[in-house]
Amino acid sequence: MPQDFYKTLGVSKGSTAEEIQKAYRKLAQKYHPDINPDDKSSKEKFQEVQNAYDVLSDKEKRDKYDRFGANYESMGAGGPGGGFNWGGQGGGGGPEVDFSDLFGGGGGGGGGGGDFSDLFSQFAGGGQGARGGRRRTAPQRGADINHAVTVSFKTSIEGGEVQLSVRRRNGGVETINAKIPRGIESGKRIRLKEQGEQSPNGGPTGDILITVNVEPHRSFTRNGKNLEVKVPISLAEAVLGGKIDVPTPHGTITLTIPPGSSSGKRLRIRGQGVQRSTGEPGDLYAELEITLPAEIDEETKKLVQQWAENNSENPREELNW
Repeated sequence: MPQDFYKTLGVSKGSTAEEIQKAYRKLAQKYHPDINPDDKSSKEKFQEVQNAYDVLSDKEKRDKYDRFGANYESMGAGGPGGGFNWGGQGGGGGPEVDFSDLFGGGGGGGGGGGDFSDLFSQFAGGGQGARGGRRRTAPQRGADINHAVTVSFKTSIEGGEVQLSVRRRNGGVETINAKIPRGIESGKRIRLKEQGEQSPNGGPTGDILITVNVEPHRSFTRNGKNLEVKVPISLAEAVLGGKIDVPTPHGTITLTIPPGSSSGKRLRIRGQGVQRSTGEPGDLYAELEITLPAEIDEETKKLVQQWAENNSENPREELNW
């Protein structure tokens, strides 16, 4: 059964030249004999892929193939004996094809050796050279490696370092250290230049792209470059005011509680938010929360009752639908 070149490359008949080239490169890397040295079926599949790409990447050949199908070589050649002259000489009018050159045989004898790595470089996307010459390609960039890491909230604010276990295409595993810049936000990516996969043909090495996920903190949250924290205070501190210590990413600070502070009151501490490597730092917003003991003695209850009698305002006066 004749080979269906479009099916071999896994593309549709209406695919663009770029789509055909992309499909070819993916399959050629998958079945390349250098990657599968002991797999005979991969060699055969690689040859099928090469044959399909040789036709579909050439506009004239592709047009004939689309019109005449598998017999395109014998159609439209200008009379009997038309088509390609595979012998390299004699009549017929078709272009000569040198098998030793096509398979990277150099200037040797008539054997046509199987140097598939050279054949791969001929068809990987380069332009057609002189008549009978080989196709060449510009050096191809190595593939990028995508990786994800999860860091603590503290590390995302202060910066730090993580270790990655990167599995290479050849099966090896490599440990790589990566710096986490201070102030990085969850979902942002870090690029480690030229630490990805090696190029298959001498081009530049790919990169490692690290997606950073940040664990939530039990007390602090982030809003852009600002930090927010809920600070518990006692009833006495709320009523009488006072000074309390509050931990921040940049050290412990002393916070002044104004007398008569209610739960939900927000205090702004400038410059104690997220500090990136560039730009002004953010601020820290401390939201006060009045906490009460689980058990209250009778004497305290009497004092609170007296307080309530002396302060009869309705705190829900403005609460409405």
